[in-house]
Amino acid sequence: MQPQKPEKIDLNTEYLCPCRRRGRLIPITLTEAFGCDRCPQIFVVEDNGYVLEQLSTTYPYKRAWRWTGNSWQVVHPRLGENYLPVALGIIFVLVIIWLPLALRLASGYSIIAWAMVAVLLAILPALMVWLTYRR
Repeated sequence: MQPQKPEKIDLNTEYLCPCRRRGRLIPITLTEAFGCDRCPQIFVVEDNGYVLEQLSTTYPYKRAWRWTGNSWQVVHPRLGENYLPVALGIIFVLVIIWLPLALRLASGYSIIAWAMVAVLLAILPALMVWLTYRR
């Protein structure tokens, strides 16, 4: 399925709220912003009128959406695009290079400890990727 082409956001039109299904975005007079009639969020129009960005948020990354004509499509931050290859590289280094080296240098009960440390260090980037991409 091919993604829909984003449309320019008209400042004089009401849209569905991207946060809530029942809310409607209402243009705020004399600004390039919208307010939702059901939630306290304020949204501004960015990127030459093609991106709607959440103005005030406690979320660490600003959430943004593109209008496709009938629904909002989430715009992913750049960190999410580059994070998966970095995490996979870390896991690769830990499992393929560090684990055999640690097992060769360790003896007796310390082999189990080194293996547990390697597995925990490999799980950490996987957990970070999961937290980054979950919604």
